[in-house]
Amino acid sequence: MATTTGTVDAVPPQRRGARGRGGAAGAGRVRDLRGATVPGPRGLGFARGDIVVVSGLPGGGKSTLIERAAPEGGAVDSQNTRERWEHRMPAPLPYAVYRPLVRVAHYWGLWRILRSGDSVVVHDCGTQSWVRGLLAAAARRRGRALHLLLLDSSPEEALSGQAARGRRVSAYAFARHRHAVGRLLRAAEAGHPPAGCASVTLLDRRSAAAVTRIAFHDRLPG
Repeated sequence: MATTTGTVDAVPPQRRGARGRGGAAGAGRVRDLRGATVPGPRGLGFARGDIVVVSGLPGGGKSTLIERAAPEGGAVDSQNTRERWEHRMPAPLPYAVYRPLVRVAHYWGLWRILRSGDSVVVHDCGTQSWVRGLLAAAARRRGRALHLLLLDSSPEEALSGQAARGRRVSAYAFARHRHAVGRLLRAAEAGHPPAGCASVTLLDRRSAAAVTRIAFHDRLPG
């Protein structure tokens, strides 16, 4: 399903057959773009009003992908919220002290955009399934769908990404992320999107780097 130009569209399962790695033909819900030939897909397309969640290991490239490809004003990234608060706080103050405030600010911003009914791309750490449940419920209430972009980066790649941005997570937190993301990957490779997700798109670092646009458009006819 990978293309070298144009847009790869996500549509409901009954409208398109697909074969994901480990999935059955006709499932239409898991798209495996890992190993896509250069230059890979230029864009990923979703229906207007849908919600796209980007998950993966810390340092695996989630924020980079969102910053490069998400529509302007149509993304909610917890990393951006954290950085805004860091700039306000005294440098010696540990992040753990004001982390609850960052989370409240992040979820408040997310709630506002969900309430508006606009399309949105959301950064999700992947360890808290209740967040996807909340997003899936919000999508259902407005007759739309939730989609997952899952970045499959190795632990070594993720640790390198953490070092490059100058922000490492603890060994305990990283282990939790590895467990959660590994569970999502295994389910997707078996052809089973997480509960509430209409589709999963698997990307490695190479194919993710080729994505320059996450676009939302009117639904295709059935």
